[in-house]
Amino acid sequence: MEKLDGKSLDLVKTNIEALKQLFPEVVMEGKIDFDKLKLVLGEEIETRNEKYEFTWHGKTQAMKLAQTPSTGTLRPDKASSKNWETTENLYIEGDNLEVLKLLQKSYFGKIKMIYIDPPYNTGKDFVYKDDFRDNIRNYKEITQQTTKANTETNGRYHTDWLNMMYPRLKLARNLLREDGVIFISIDDNEVANLRKVCDEIFGENNLIAQFTWVKKKKGSHLSQTIRNITEYVIAYKKKDVNIELFGENAYSDKWQPLVKRTNSHKVLVFPANSVQTTLQDGTYEAGIYGEGSTSINFLEPFIVKNGLVISKITANGPFVWTQNKLDEELRLGTSVSLSSKFGFNVLKFDQESKVKRPPTLLDNKLNIGTNEDAYEECLLLFGEEGVVSYPKPVSLVKYLINTLGYYDKEMIVLDFFAGSAATAEAVMTLNAQDDGSRKFIMVQLDEFLDPSDDQQKRTYEYLKSISKPPILSEIGKERIRRAGEKIVQETGKTDLDIGFKVFKLDSSNIKEWDPDFDNLEQTLFDLQNNIKEDRTKEDLLYEILLKIGLPLTTPIEEIDYNGKTIYNVAYGSVLVCLEDDIDLDIVQEMLKYQSEHMPPKVIFKESGFMSDAVKTNALQTLKKHGITDVRSV
Repeated sequence: MEKLDGKSLDLVKTNIEALKQLFPEVVMEGKIDFDKLKLVLGEEIETRNEKYEFTWHGKTQAMKLAQTPSTGTLRPDKASSKNWETTENLYIEGDNLEVLKLLQKSYFGKIKMIYIDPPYNTGKDFVYKDDFRDNIRNYKEITQQTTKANTETNGRYHTDWLNMMYPRLKLARNLLREDGVIFISIDDNEVANLRKVCDEIFGENNLIAQFTWVKKKKGSHLSQTIRNITEYVIAYKKKDVNIELFGENAYSDKWQPLVKRTNSHKVLVFPANSVQTTLQDGTYEAGIYGEGSTSINFLEPFIVKNGLVISKITANGPFVWTQNKLDEELRLGTSVSLSSKFGFNVLKFDQESKVKRPPTLLDNKLNIGTNEDAYEECLLLFGEEGVVSYPKPVSLVKYLINTLGYYDKEMIVLDFFAGSAATAEAVMTLNAQDDGSRKFIMVQLDEFLDPSDDQQKRTYEYLKSISKPPILSEIGKERIRRAGEKIVQETGKTDLDIGFKVFKLDSSNIKEWDPDFDNLEQTLFDLQNNIKEDRTKEDLLYEILLKIGLPLTTPIEEIDYNGKTIYNVAYGSVLVCLEDDIDLDIVQEMLKYQSEHMPPKVIFKESGFMSDAVKTNALQTLKKHGITDVRSV
């Protein structure tokens, strides 16, 4: 029986395996021969000491940090969740670096879109240092104190911010689908550094755009220099592949010219009654009409009556379509017009359902709100001003998800700097508008708020007033609850997924081998049961899901058999029993729920069997039924 690996996805091992697949000749006795790899890559290897690169103090450790597996877990918190049994949304509390590591196996290549609004590094926001050796312990220490700002007096002001962002973006890229995109809000303080980091992680060819968002309606009249009314949204796609970001839904203008400035003249025949026009009624003789290079030579007379050409047109001009293309478009319902200046234009049959390619300026012309709108949204939800610090308007996030996110109604949206969870509200709002089934994953650090801090004081007081712990992650959960109910009330749609499953980052449920040599006998006795005393079977179950690579929203059926619980996971794909005193009757009962399509994984607690003889017989019984993937925790 194989022991279940207690770590998150080993990215170094994964990268090495990928390299072996690409270049098997560079593998010598299971290891990479870099000298041979250099020969294989030829001139693509940079060997000069002086070369273009972006570096800073601690970058090497930041890269290692992204590749170091996590030994933590995510513990379910049903009490603070909403609609636990039915929802497919997640709200995860904890350090997003560790959470991103833990999500690697279950969500690798499954996220369509990421939106984050990270600390801008203004000197007032919080940027904490990760611990390369034990980030779980470091995280626990940090969350037991109020957060400290990364002030401008810090000698490594930009460095600390870069060391925080680099491993998180590196891990985030792994979670994106092949056609995935990431959007990052930022301001002038770090926009240049963020672009360089993203160029390295995603590839500079994968930059979609640097959008400018109009964040204020006027800007401060007290400004001593300039009135800053804009911020940025940096957008990258995952891979340098030919992805049509907006698919067939994009266009330049609704009416598109059929005539362009080109020397390639073609003769097109327009059937009678197929062309609308703004020309005056009457007969138009053959000849050249219009001006310049777009002039049209009509090869025979045509008649206009009541704004419609009622006879055939044969014209020689710089047309962009062939006759076959024109005939097909007319058959599908595309409209053709002839302007008073004798310019041909077309409105494609499906054009009304299409959208305009987005501009790089995100403002109220696109119905995108400002900071003022965001504060108003929060005021309406919470009934008090200032409850949320620096929120983003829901309309901005909606636009990014919908217009810039491929119009995918089933995608998973990840925000690992969730803040007040505007992203979650945007997802629920869009689903209500277009009957979509998008899902969200919110991740937020659960640090204590500081009542002496002006920015955090109102949030602190508000949470205390509604009997919530004064922890930042609580405000995001409260917003999702209130926004969801508001959306249902306004739309009357009761089938929307406005719930969320809450999980909290913690150390593993399984005891570490950390012997007390002064009392070794007691240590060995304690390890007879390797599960921590304060953990539940359900805690352990979800750690198993993470470690074998199943999503946290995977359907789970609890089966009670003689007072013991069997977990039927993913419709018989995984069968789990974490009880003590397991006998062969339980094993036989588990077999009743195995999938018809494939042999299941079967997982037991290491010390759960009544005896070694029962364990041996259980393995043989499972093997007789074709089940060989049996593991223990």
